[in-house]
Amino acid sequence: MSLRSLVAAAAVAVLLVVALAAAALYLAYRKLRRIRIASDSDFFTTVRAVPLALVVGLDLLDLGLDVFSTPITWLLLDRLGLKALRNIATIKAVIPIGDMIPALTLAWLAARFFKLGRPPDPHLIETERTGPASYAPRAPRG
Repeated sequence: MSLRSLVAAAAVAVLLVVALAAAALYLAYRKLRRIRIASDSDFFTTVRAVPLALVVGLDLLDLGLDVFSTPITWLLLDRLGLKALRNIATIKAVIPIGDMIPALTLAWLAARFFKLGRPPDPHLIETERTGPASYAPRAPRG
């Protein structure tokens, strides 16, 4: 096998993994529009509330792009308002050898199996501060 064919095979594998990650993240985005997560939620509460497709997509993105997935992960999770997940996922994406371990997927499974974090509140209304001790409902995302 020549070096050229090895590089071509690696490029095809990376493109395939990134395409799978994009598909998973798109499916997760459609589900996330209906989920309300409190802005002060901790990591396990956030991970417990998000769909599996989101964490699988982030792990696949990290696998395909390695440390180059860090800014994409940061921006995506920041726009979705998942700050607790954003911080941990970004740290995980920066670690060069950490992409082989699907840490976010394992954390999602642990949060569900061991009931870590608070369960999602279906009656949560997101608010923003409008003044001293005054809050108003936040405009819906998406």
